[in-house]
Amino acid sequence: MGSGGSRNACDLARERERVKGLFAIEEEARAQGHALIAGVDEVGRGCLAGPVYAGAVVFDRRVTLPGLDDSKVLLPEVREALASRIRAAAVGAAVGAATAAEIDAIGIVAATLLAMRRALELLRGAGLAPSLVLVDAVRVPGLEAAQRAYIRGDGRVAAIAAASIVAKVERDARMDELGKRFPFYGFGSHRGYATPEHISALRRHGPSPEHRLTFDRVLVRRGASRAA
Repeated sequence: MGSGGSRNACDLARERERVKGLFAIEEEARAQGHALIAGVDEVGRGCLAGPVYAGAVVFDRRVTLPGLDDSKVLLPEVREALASRIRAAAVGAAVGAATAAEIDAIGIVAATLLAMRRALELLRGAGLAPSLVLVDAVRVPGLEAAQRAYIRGDGRVAAIAAASIVAKVERDARMDELGKRFPFYGFGSHRGYATPEHISALRRHGPSPEHRLTFDRVLVRRGASRAA
């Protein structure tokens, strides 16, 4: 094997060890008696438009998923490929959402937790009621299952990373749809985040029905109303 082949083999071995490490927390929890463990994470919390999404993923064992990581550090094409592999490898994967109107009505924190509960309810409806829920950074009120929160969990825990990926891919697809419906705003490129392009579009056109009116940077013009 040439030097290039050796480097590739070493890189692959390091990647396998890295991903193996992401499953350590789940394996420890299984050893403590938890048979079904769900990882949960949200995407889109800081956007000015569109729903906030949450993913929930259950693995029944450590699986081989090279590249698994926090969705924010992955290229779009890598995320999409991983989302398909995650759904094939997982016992269950679900995505819940809370709309822009719900965000305005109850606040982004409560709406994010609502999206997480909806994702978990979809798992439960499929016959997958986890005994332990692993969440990125927050605790979800009202769950029957035990839960543990991990700061930067999407880069530390396999199921949380997987949840962030499936949620991100679904949310991006939704924002692409909204980009076609409301072409003024460029949702397909910035996905609702506060880019200069997005802020400029808000100044020109005011908010759309998919904007979060309670967010400070949305009503950039005095008296602006939602676009038809």
